[in-house]
Amino acid sequence: MSSTSQRKFLVVADDTPEFQTALRFACRRARSTGGHVALLRVIEPEYFEHWSGVREEIDRQAREEAEAVLQKSAELVQAETGQPPEFIIKHAENVRAALREVIGADPDIKIMVLAAAAGGRGPGPLVASLAKEGVTWGARKVPVTLVPGDLTDDEIADLA
Repeated sequence: MSSTSQRKFLVVADDTPEFQTALRFACRRARSTGGHVALLRVIEPEYFEHWSGVREEIDRQAREEAEAVLQKSAELVQAETGQPPEFIIKHAENVRAALREVIGADPDIKIMVLAAAAGGRGPGPLVASLAKEGVTWGARKVPVTLVPGDLTDDEIADLA
């Protein structure tokens, strides 16, 4: 099956505990619908304006760290869906800007999966931004599935 015929479930691979919940949910949905998981890791700029060699080294380290995070998550995606995820690493001012660029460029992304913060910590900055500014990504509108951040594996299996 070609990748153009598969529905992609986009998950923002960040450092929050809720990321794992969103990822597990997206994997289950992808498996049950014949879809594919895409993982987005955003590298926000470091505000270090000294020597370019230092800046290049910081960029290299940030990319290596992003690749390591995605590679660790790839094992779960492969186990859950039988397919490796698509890795997307974007340099952007913020996650929302990266999402606008990625979603605008890839018509196969059909659904974005996010998890709400667990334990009553509030919605988190991305969810708050979506609630305030909406879910239009340039010329595209992509639905956002928002799952509770503290769902158990059994609850995910039941829902997805």
